[in-house]
Amino acid sequence: MNIQPPYLKRGDKIAIVCPAYKLKKSIAPAIALLETWGLQVIQGKSIHADHFQFAGDDELRTADFQRFLDDTAIKAILAARGGYGGIRIIDQLDFTGFHKNPKWIAGFSDTTALLSHIQAVFHTQSIHGQMPASFEAGTLLSLETLRKALFGEELCYTYTSTATNRPGKAEGVLIGGNLSMLVAMQGSVSEMDYADKLLFLEDVGEHEYAIDRMLRMLKRGGKLARLKGLIIGAFNEIEPQEIPFGQTPEELIMDIVREYDYPVCFNFPVGHIPDNHALIIGSTAVINVNDNEVTLSYQ
Repeated sequence: MNIQPPYLKRGDKIAIVCPAYKLKKSIAPAIALLETWGLQVIQGKSIHADHFQFAGDDELRTADFQRFLDDTAIKAILAARGGYGGIRIIDQLDFTGFHKNPKWIAGFSDTTALLSHIQAVFHTQSIHGQMPASFEAGTLLSLETLRKALFGEELCYTYTSTATNRPGKAEGVLIGGNLSMLVAMQGSVSEMDYADKLLFLEDVGEHEYAIDRMLRMLKRGGKLARLKGLIIGAFNEIEPQEIPFGQTPEELIMDIVREYDYPVCFNFPVGHIPDNHALIIGSTAVINVNDNEVTLSYQ
């Protein structure tokens, strides 16, 4: 059974930190929005730190994250942005206080490393969703799904896929995130258990051959064989190559999982896109997949 942190309520304090790449713009608009939700926002030192490409050196980012993991008055920690760097601090963090007093940790992209770690080691739910640096570009609906996830309000997603899905209905614990980061977790204590799970995947800026290679690595490691279902989000910003790969991400994915019989849906609104819907990692969900229509709800 996965641990569900207490949902937020108006008046709660939350923290924003940068566990990876440094901020390049103000997140004041995002803070203002969070305050309209009735939250008190505390900014970590990493928000304004600058160390080459990082939001401060590893020591600063570790201490910043640790401060809010240990502070019981802080009810959620939002990663301000992704980039690269979370994997550099995971093993220096002490989650003892977090495990005793769990709280929501939210983000996506590089933050997948941290979300994967707390699911794998502490079996604690977390939120894959918009980050303060992406609030301005995000759709109102995507931001509303983040708010609902944090406050424990009902979430149910229905959308139409532009690609042909593999129909079916499945129930299972939801795991996933950024494909590159999930592959980077393989063989470590931070690797999630894929057996009997609903897996969602997204990535950005990767060529088709790299997507193919990473998915085949997961398949060869036995990660794709025992899934309950596969949810494919956005695989965007793929630059054309001089010699085409010959398959779209949707085509190569279906090729790789063709031998399995679980439902597969494409174009789920999750990833490096404005309409990045919040998904609760570690929660039990149900997907109902038709040729083009998809519904995801939580149990």
